[in-house]
Amino acid sequence: MASPKPRPAGLKLVEGRAPGRDSGGRLVKPVPSFRRLPPEPPEWLPEEARAEWERVVPELARLELLKPVDRSALAAYCLCWDRLVQAQREMAQDGSVLSTNSQGRVRHPAVAVIEAASKELRAWAGEFGLTPSAEARVGRQEADDGDEANPFAGSG
Repeated sequence: MASPKPRPAGLKLVEGRAPGRDSGGRLVKPVPSFRRLPPEPPEWLPEEARAEWERVVPELARLELLKPVDRSALAAYCLCWDRLVQAQREMAQDGSVLSTNSQGRVRHPAVAVIEAASKELRAWAGEFGLTPSAEARVGRQEADDGDEANPFAGSG
């Protein structure tokens, strides 16, 4: 069984016992302060991949979740989307079953591409918080506006 993904520093601090410490009392290292700017899309992205880039980047940039070095991961996510869309179009045109032989029905090869791309897409989407369950795990620490804005701050 795979080990769980590391939890964001902000979440560790929210659950912590003391300022700057997690629930076990361990010191939580601050996250690196990358420049928060959206990466430029690669020129070679196919049409569907570019459309997905243009759909998700503005919102991820608004949330300050992107940095220029995220370009390759974001491109991989968008290319995965492109593969899924292309395979779906091919299967829609040809049908999901190509023929029947002595061993039974022969499903379209695009079905396997769709299944693999769906799994990969879900993994990449999770890295960027693009699924409802991943949304809560991904995020930047908001600036501290004082204890009034922090529902987890102790009263003294």
